[in-house]
Amino acid sequence: MRRSRLIALLLVELLVYPAFCANRRADVRLRVDAQRSRFIVRAFVGGLLAAFGHDHTIAVKDFAGDVGFDDDLRNASLRMIVRASSLAVIDQVSEKDRREIERTMRDEVLETSKYPEIAFRSTRVELLAARGGQRRVRIIGDLTLHGVTRPVAIEALITRDGQGLRARGEFTLRQSDFKIKPPSIGLGTIKVKDELKLQFDIVAVP
Repeated sequence: MRRSRLIALLLVELLVYPAFCANRRADVRLRVDAQRSRFIVRAFVGGLLAAFGHDHTIAVKDFAGDVGFDDDLRNASLRMIVRASSLAVIDQVSEKDRREIERTMRDEVLETSKYPEIAFRSTRVELLAARGGQRRVRIIGDLTLHGVTRPVAIEALITRDGQGLRARGEFTLRQSDFKIKPPSIGLGTIKVKDELKLQFDIVAVP
């Protein structure tokens, strides 16, 4: 039901923003297959007592999107919507710790009741290199997180995957750029660092 709502929002965008879509025509349009895709966030611990803390690996569980492209990627585009409350800790921690970390992430960090969705929409795609069936690209676009929209640039390796394609890569972002205060304990002696690393392996299919 939740994934259907995300997909419905993408369809609404196609109707509400026809001018945008007309300027971004592509030979092929695909949908992101969330079941075959992987999106990971890595948060790192800092502070005076960082040695007593733990880095965390967080999986994005619920997202939808679409990809458009042609042979030279001139009209390529990417749009994604993430349900913010779907982020889940996948570290080997106790169930009690897992619940507390996820509660803090939802209620205090992302404030998902106020900002339920995270959205990305590309504005252009630059071809950096091509070799065989692979393309290295830079995807430039607007990321909306925690109610703040900022431009970001993401490098990805694109390969054809049957009738679809696969995009892999990683990028970093600072929580403070989106007015997010990283959590801390012990008067800041153990705290999550401002910079996060995001890794993705996205599969898009007809």
